[in-house]
Amino acid sequence: MPAGTMFAKFKSANVAASSTSTQNVAEGNPITQYFEIGKPVACAGPELVWRIHDGYRKSDNKECSVFIFEKKVAEKLHKPRRKETITELLKSSVKTLERFRHPRILQIYHTVEESADTLAFAAEPIFASLSNVLAFHESKTYENASVVPPASGGAPQTQPTTATSGGAQPQRPAHAKEYNFLDMELKYGFLQLTEALSYLHYSGHVIHRNVCPSSILITKRGIWKLAGMEYVERMNETDLNSSIPCPPWSNRVSKMAQPNLDFMAPETQTSSKCSLLSDMFSLGMVICAVYNNGRPLIQAGNSTSNYAKQLETLDDHVHKLMPRLPIALQEATSRMASRDATARPTAQLLQLIKYFIDPAINALKFLDVVNMKDTQQKSQFYKTTLIEAMPLIPRKLWWQNLWPMLKSEINNGEVLAAVLQPVMLFVQEATHSEYDALMSATMKIVYNTPKSIQASVTILENLHLIIEKTKPEDVTTDIMPMLFFSFDGSTIQVQSAAVVAVGNVFDSIDEISIRRMVLPKVKLVFEKNIADPKIVQNVLVCIERVMDRMERAQVMEEVLPLLANVRIPDPDIIMRTVRIYHKLFADKSYGLTVETMATNVLPLLIPHTVNPSLNFDHYCYLLEVLQQMLEAIDRQQRNKLKLDNLSMASPERHRTLRHQFSTDNMNAPPFNIPNLRIDQRKTSSAEDMARKNSGGSGMLGGWWFGCSPSSPDSNFLRVGNVFPNRRLSDNTLMTPKIRIAPSCASSPGGTPGSGLPTRRHSSIGPQERRGSTINLSPPTYGARGSSGSSLSVPSTSAYVKSPLLYSQKQGGSMPNTSSSVPFLLSSSMQSIRSRRTSTVLSSGPLGSGSGILQQLGSGMYQLFSGRN
Repeated sequence: MPAGTMFAKFKSANVAASSTSTQNVAEGNPITQYFEIGKPVACAGPELVWRIHDGYRKSDNKECSVFIFEKKVAEKLHKPRRKETITELLKSSVKTLERFRHPRILQIYHTVEESADTLAFAAEPIFASLSNVLAFHESKTYENASVVPPASGGAPQTQPTTATSGGAQPQRPAHAKEYNFLDMELKYGFLQLTEALSYLHYSGHVIHRNVCPSSILITKRGIWKLAGMEYVERMNETDLNSSIPCPPWSNRVSKMAQPNLDFMAPETQTSSKCSLLSDMFSLGMVICAVYNNGRPLIQAGNSTSNYAKQLETLDDHVHKLMPRLPIALQEATSRMASRDATARPTAQLLQLIKYFIDPAINALKFLDVVNMKDTQQKSQFYKTTLIEAMPLIPRKLWWQNLWPMLKSEINNGEVLAAVLQPVMLFVQEATHSEYDALMSATMKIVYNTPKSIQASVTILENLHLIIEKTKPEDVTTDIMPMLFFSFDGSTIQVQSAAVVAVGNVFDSIDEISIRRMVLPKVKLVFEKNIADPKIVQNVLVCIERVMDRMERAQVMEEVLPLLANVRIPDPDIIMRTVRIYHKLFADKSYGLTVETMATNVLPLLIPHTVNPSLNFDHYCYLLEVLQQMLEAIDRQQRNKLKLDNLSMASPERHRTLRHQFSTDNMNAPPFNIPNLRIDQRKTSSAEDMARKNSGGSGMLGGWWFGCSPSSPDSNFLRVGNVFPNRRLSDNTLMTPKIRIAPSCASSPGGTPGSGLPTRRHSSIGPQERRGSTINLSPPTYGARGSSGSSLSVPSTSAYVKSPLLYSQKQGGSMPNTSSSVPFLLSSSMQSIRSRRTSTVLSSGPLGSGSGILQQLGSGMYQLFSGRN
């Protein structure tokens, strides 16, 4: 049977023997008077002879681990004297641990106690030894395959022949402890071992001589501790680098009484001497075993000959394993595993390599020794250093490493305020199950114990995070009483924080508590600190948030008077006040009346319109709210006055309303015709003559123009009566240029045989012509005078011109007015109609052919003939 298999079965048998009743194992040992011993969880020491049990101290219920050695295990060696030898060796190792007190050395709670059957001592809580964890990884590789898949560098798994030749694959040993390391855990663990050796070498002046996985213990916080002081040798204090004689490993001595051969330095075995660099070789082999899935590079199986053979190929195994290691650790590890002792770095130099330079590692290092620091150093670390490093630390280490230390500091009132800073980060990031299982009980202690001002403020400012993770029944019984009690404090900081907390957690407060507890206390805080801008701002924020949970009547009775007392001209406070008023105004259910707005609200808000501290956005919002309120008041009052006016019988009361809603006061949008210019119509010479003859006020002038001289329409021609079918669009863009045919073929300017000329329609293009079917020229009457000539009315083209053409000639433009076009056309047609009437009258009984109208018409004809 292979040596490795025999060793595994031997360890399994030891664990099985220790699985009997715990009380029976420690029965008779004095340590049971001081500690309550639980189940076994791990094993450590030479050949894993120490059984590690969970336990706690009876005096203060402090958690611990109890190490028990059963003397009957040594009796299996069949040499009675070896039993005493092993017992004395183990007792001396515990006393040596007590002498070396260092954060990286296993801390002893109670010295070793001996009975007839056992040795026992108590130490800090232990999760497992490194040997337990590596045994799990080693057995897992055997279960998966005989050759481990290559890692990042592609190097094949080392398979020493002495450990795997022949036989079946071993079963997972009973002492194996399932655990998977994170990269940061390994980095921090290697650094802790380096610091422990540095302390032993340069402060304790001793050589450990047995640095191996069974001497390395992992606490429940994940801290690696160095133990196993059975083979310590004192160094020459005058020359620390010198070698001292030490016995090599021998088959004639019990393996329990000797260091682990697989991790022993070559010079110890070959030259019977050792130095502090011998421990560095052992540390290098531990690092290699960790990255070799738990198997050491040398597996001698307690055989010196196998050790010598594998030592020859050690350099090749180390070279093949290097790609598995982090790059920053490869060089240091290869030098530590060198057979040449002078090539190995010291523990002091190893701590300085780049691999260990990490802010998260530095934070973890300080946390391990935080109990040795003063209050100021602790506070600074918790408030700044740890907060900055926590995002870099894996969450697994949060609960395993950080939280136990923070929990232990909560009872320290001097640093509680600083400790609560990272604790609140834990609350924020924890799941509900994590909070219930790991944090709830501790937080209850915080609620119910006296706290400093800053600690109370920290709790209150983060109360919404705590309530989010806390069970509802715990919120009612533990958190709300603390919150309400905070209002009664004498310090402004706590009161302000309590007001902020209410605004953050108002959803978790029942309506009765809001009405009876919260609002009166908030008002009291406001009244006491009415001149403090921060307090006032926090009170307004709180009021704005809890308004929806209050009765409407209570809001009007309690909130409005409070707002009326806000006198601080700070822009944020003003805007917060305006928002609350706007909310009361917008939500009709609050019942804010126009009388209240006019008498209590507007007088308070209007002065802020000239506040120089408001920016543009603030001013616009304030003015918008004021306008909305004024419009509401205006509507209310108008409706009220209308009803009052309707109830009165006098018609004089309606005159104001009729005037207000008449068409003269209506603001209709202007109707503009594009590209249209209207000029004042130029009068013809015939009209001028008529005005001269009529004197401007005679009956002839009024009859000529179809209206009385005093008529406002006397200067306009009306086309609508003559052409009722004419479209309005004809006068929109381009008024038509109308040409009137002469009364006869002999008339000047006539075109015999051509008939009526064509006119350009305003709704068609400038080059398109349409034939006109309407004779626009006035009729020719047969009245004859002495000259025997016919009377002809001049063409209306002298009166009607295209405004567009006129504006092009003038080179300017005028504003478009829609009311001018109908007047222009109407006045032109009125002129035509008046002339037609005058012609008829001139040929009637009033004249015999040579009357004034005939002379007037002849003069007009000659005048226009000359112009044309």
